[in-house]
Formats: sequence, C-alpha cells, structure tokens
Amino acid sequence: MARKDHFNRKVPLPSGLTTTAIQKAVDYIEKGLADLIEIYLEQANVFSALVGIDGAKALDATSVYEKHRHLDLAQQRFPDLRKKGSGPNPSPLVSLESKASKRPWALQSHYDHSGWYIVWRYLIDPTMSLEANKPVIIWRVDVIFLTKEDWKYEVSTAGVKGNV
Repeated sequence: MARKDHFNRKVPLPSGLTTTAIQKAVDYIEKGLADLIEIYLEQANVFSALVGIDGAKALDATSVYEKHRHLDLAQQRFPDLRKKGSGPNPSPLVSLESKASKRPWALQSHYDHSGWYIVWRYLIDPTMSLEANKPVIIWRVDVIFLTKEDWKYEVSTAGVKGNV
C-alpha cells in the first residue's frame, strides 16, 4: 500500500510534484472509487480507466499540476496534466500522464510521447481483508520520465477470428 513512509526518496519526480501530493491523491482515489468496484467486476478495463481519471483529478486538486481545461485535449491527447503556469503546450519536462494498472510491471498506452508518467498500481479487495474498509487499494505508485524511444509498439493479437 502506497503510504507516506514507503516512498523511495531517490526516485526523481516531475518539477514541483511532492510525495505529500501523491499520498493525498492515493487517498482521494481509494475513497472516490470504493463504491464503484461493481464496475471492476463487470468491466475491469473500464475501472482501470476510472483509476487513471481519478488520479488526474486528484493531482489537479492536491498538487501544482492541473488538468487541461479543454475537453478535447483532456480526453484525447497527451498529457493529462501540466504544471500550473506552463502554458497550453507544455514541455515534456512539465507534462504528466496519469495511468492505472493492476499489473505489477507492464504498462500499456496509446501514446508514445516524451514526458512524465504516473502509474497508479491498484488491486480490488471486495472482502476488505487486506485493509479494513478499503475495497480499492493503491499498492504502488510509479513515476517515470519516458521518451518516445522507451515505447515498444505491439501489434494486436486479436484478428478477424478474435483471440485464438
């Protein structure tokens, strides 16, 4: 579980982003999605999108990073967030994309842009046996600066006949 005392202080963060803001964002996500785990049980990929969206909303509320106010940019283009005051076309150094994954290492994206990525690693615990009153747990947060060269394109394995 991503708790303040568990942050690796050696990991570089985007300009102005603090571990305090990240911890507040973790709390925001866990509380905000607690009543929506039925979506995970019905459609896990949709729930993962909600975690990423809530992560962006949370950092907008708790950090020096803000969401794009233009709906097309916010929904369709990189980045999800930019450092306040960086202007409409921020440098990759002050751009932040919010992603979510239940996988421990893999990261899928439709983007290959240079910039900072924050990945909310989560699990769903409907029985709340890991932490009392927490059906959604952010167990790790990865923050990394990636360049276009870091991305590997993978062709879809679904063909005309679907996954075989």
